[in-house]
Amino acid sequence: MFKRIDRLLIPLPESKYADANAAAAVQELLGGKFGEMSTLNNYMFQSFNFRGKKKLKPFYDLVANITAEEFGHVELVTTAINLCLTGTTFPGDPDVTPMQHGKDKRNTHHFIATAQTAVVADSMGRAWTGDNVFSSGNLIMDLLHNFFLECGARTHKMRVYEMTEHPVAREMIGYLLVRGGVHIVAYARALEMATGVDVTKMLPIPNLSNKAFSAAKKFEDQGLHLKLYRFSDDDYKDLSKIWKGPHPEDGRPLVVEDKLPTGGPVPDLDELPEEFAPGIGQAEFMEILQRLQRSAGI
Repeated sequence: MFKRIDRLLIPLPESKYADANAAAAVQELLGGKFGEMSTLNNYMFQSFNFRGKKKLKPFYDLVANITAEEFGHVELVTTAINLCLTGTTFPGDPDVTPMQHGKDKRNTHHFIATAQTAVVADSMGRAWTGDNVFSSGNLIMDLLHNFFLECGARTHKMRVYEMTEHPVAREMIGYLLVRGGVHIVAYARALEMATGVDVTKMLPIPNLSNKAFSAAKKFEDQGLHLKLYRFSDDDYKDLSKIWKGPHPEDGRPLVVEDKLPTGGPVPDLDELPEEFAPGIGQAEFMEILQRLQRSAGI
């Protein structure tokens, strides 16, 4: 079971301007082969399908616990896309073409299908698919795949960061570069525990420190690259059997953090009359409010 908290993993800055083409690029970090939908579903199904949960509990705890964090990563990337899209169009009579700016953007699907919010697809509009999930049943193969998946995800984040200066996109990417780095090191440690091979000697992949990215450096300066959050009140307590020792880049000690991230507010997206979203006018809103009040006995 999953416990949901109505906050983002970090606060995102207010979007000062719309950049729909930045949103289209960021889509790769959500629905691409190496996007957050892939990391989430790979780890989720590997944890569901895990054989020998008791015998190999530290490895199961690691994969299952990281799954929970990936839910928050999906939400964070989705929210960044939504904020980058905010303000692209304007309200008005249909005959003044209030969504005229949408037709010139890279991903018109954002305007036609989802009312200027994220789609479950990559940067070229291809829908995310379960074919991106690898769950072999072999522990070493799955851990090795996860290590590669996180390195691929890191590469794509670095490239999208260099494509856009939008402050919302960069804040999100900076944070996920650091947190994805945690998962890379975690799977490297797990592989070392399982095989005796020190995979951390390969890091970082690509060979560029997170500190080269200003939006990531500030999170590393806070020590977030050292923390593996335990996303459970009472379970997954064997994480410390794998997440321990020095960080492979700066030598500082790795720690399991039982407190959840402080996080930030989930933005309340304004209505878009030109998109008929949410399609509830003032009169309808008052009727709904009265029904809710009657239902509550008020």
